[in-house]
Amino acid sequence: MADELIDILNRDGKPTGEVRLKSEAHRLGLYHASVHIWFYTLNGNILLQKRATDKDTFPNLWDISVAGHIGAGETVENSVLREIEEEIGVSTSKKNLNFIGMYLSEKQPTPEIFDNEFHYIFLSELKVSTEELILQKEEVSEIKLMSIKLLTDHLHNIDTKKNYVPHDTQYYDFVLKEITNRLT
Repeated sequence: MADELIDILNRDGKPTGEVRLKSEAHRLGLYHASVHIWFYTLNGNILLQKRATDKDTFPNLWDISVAGHIGAGETVENSVLREIEEEIGVSTSKKNLNFIGMYLSEKQPTPEIFDNEFHYIFLSELKVSTEELILQKEEVSEIKLMSIKLLTDHLHNIDTKKNYVPHDTQYYDFVLKEITNRLT
C-alpha cells in the first residue's frame, strides 16, 4: 500500500498543523481524519466492499462501501469525491452526498498499529448497477449488495460478525438507522 501524507489532529479533532505519513500516524497513535461513504439502494440494500488481501489493517473483511484517509491539505468534500472515484470508479457530485456526522474511532488493529480516526460519514444513493463499478484492486477485492436486515443479523451473530471490520456497535447502529430513515 502506498503511504500518504495526512494532517494530524488533536484529541478534539482540531488540526495541530503537523503533517505526517499515514504509517507514522498509525505507529504513533496520532489522531487524523478519514471519510466513510455508505452507498444504499432505495429497496434497502447496502453496498459493501471486501478489503484487499494485502491491506495492513483488516484484510479480507467486509467493510463500508468506500473509505479512505483525508490527504494533507485536502478538504473533506474533495477527499470523499476522490475516494469514491478511486475505489469504485464512480464520478459523483457533492449534491449526491449527505453528511450525517463525525465519529471518533480508537482502535488497535495490530500490535504495531494504533488507528485513532475521526470518521466523516456520508450517505449516498447508489444509482448505478454493481456491474458498472470499477474496483481499485489495491484496496477492494470484491463488492456486494446486502440488505440492511441481513447485515444487522450478521453483526449481531458471533460467528458471522468476524467477517466484518470491527467498527463499534454504536457506529454501525448510527449509520444503519440513518440509512433506514431515508427509506421510510
